[in-house]
Amino acid sequence: MNILHMKYAVEVAKAGSLNKASENLYVALPNVSRSIKELEADLGIAIFDRSAKGVTLTPEGEEFIGYAKSILKQIEQVEELYKDGSPKKQKFSISVPRACYISEAFAQFSKALTKEAAEIFYKETNSQRTINNILNHDYKLGIIRYAENYDKFFKTMLEEKGLSYEMVTEFSYRLIMSAESPLAEKETITFDDLKDYIEIAHADPYVPSLPLAKVVKEELPDNIDRRIFIFERASQFDLLSRNPETFMWVSPAPQSVLDRYGLIQKECIDNKKIYKDVLIYRNGYKLTALDNRFITALCEAKRKHI
Repeated sequence: MNILHMKYAVEVAKAGSLNKASENLYVALPNVSRSIKELEADLGIAIFDRSAKGVTLTPEGEEFIGYAKSILKQIEQVEELYKDGSPKKQKFSISVPRACYISEAFAQFSKALTKEAAEIFYKETNSQRTINNILNHDYKLGIIRYAENYDKFFKTMLEEKGLSYEMVTEFSYRLIMSAESPLAEKETITFDDLKDYIEIAHADPYVPSLPLAKVVKEELPDNIDRRIFIFERASQFDLLSRNPETFMWVSPAPQSVLDRYGLIQKECIDNKKIYKDVLIYRNGYKLTALDNRFITALCEAKRKHI
């Protein structure tokens, strides 16, 4: 397999067009087109579906591009490592659930960075993408979150994919809402109290080996008629602070975050479900000094807030 052809394929996937990829690569269009055809012939698959509007990845092509990106990244790292005179960068990468205590740990961790060159990646996403980032996108660490009753599904899947796992913490979700919300004035809150309010939620639950519809039904029950799905935490907090009709389920949040956005945190007496946050990485991966610094900061944040 030609590494140059692989680079061309990744650029075509990124650009969504052979013409655009040709311009970005400063390579003649016929050469790019021929390279892609030769690569597809070598692999025995169609990487792209071609149309008048451009090109799109086939399912096999999407899988291949994930591997190709990882391979090219590793080649780049090897080249950087052995280039004469090239400073060695500090490397750290992690995918995590959207959680205040984890982001606080990351902020504390960032203060410990030395003056040396560094390349740090921190991505908030769901458990499925976290696992995929480690397997296919060269992320070294991940934290996945799931309900305790799904423990066997996740552990079986992690073992099958060659991933090590360590418990970070267990907790029950809390409710957060605006300080001006009528919910904030209640001594106790039940599921019935939430019916007339708007839930802010993530639309990407995931459990291996279970149909998405079943997971959605359990994680997003139909006792709430109005939901707004938002994937980015800062926007969630802005909406919660500005609209007293909204609420959200979260892992225990630091008081500093609540104060910053004018929010109140409450328990729901009907909520008995336990969730787990679990650290994952590839089997055989040796934790770096930066990894251990982050884990130390994570343990401190956990003890403080969970």
